[in-house]
Amino acid sequence: MGVLKEFREFAVKGNVIDLAVGVIIGGAFGKIVDSVVKDLIMPVVGLVFGKLDFSNLFIALGTAPAGTAETLQAYRDAGVPVFAYGSFITIALNFIILAFIIFMMIKQINKLKRAAPPEAPAAPAEEVVLLREIRDSLRK
Repeated sequence: MGVLKEFREFAVKGNVIDLAVGVIIGGAFGKIVDSVVKDLIMPVVGLVFGKLDFSNLFIALGTAPAGTAETLQAYRDAGVPVFAYGSFITIALNFIILAFIIFMMIKQINKLKRAAPPEAPAAPAEEVVLLREIRDSLRK
């Protein structure tokens, strides 16, 4: 019973729950970045570089059966080993964009943390200063 109790205490600690929420949000955010790269950025990059589709760049490491289409999926379906460097380029680009977005978010959070330091407390009213002086003189 002691192990279950310890596990329950561990599982409901704030840090573990915060981590779980972060992982879930991170997974959803990763899908958004994948879509941005795949659906928005890669078509523009492909247009600039002559309608290049990075996801279909590969080098066949074996011989394809006759009649196999010259696409990555067709080669994979045929069981031909392929060096799919286009997929790697896409994933690396996803990572760079995600890292840049996170960098910008952290930069803004740090800027907010460093926002104007709290102002020094205002000087006490003249009456308060006089009352303190009287109090201090009575103590002597």
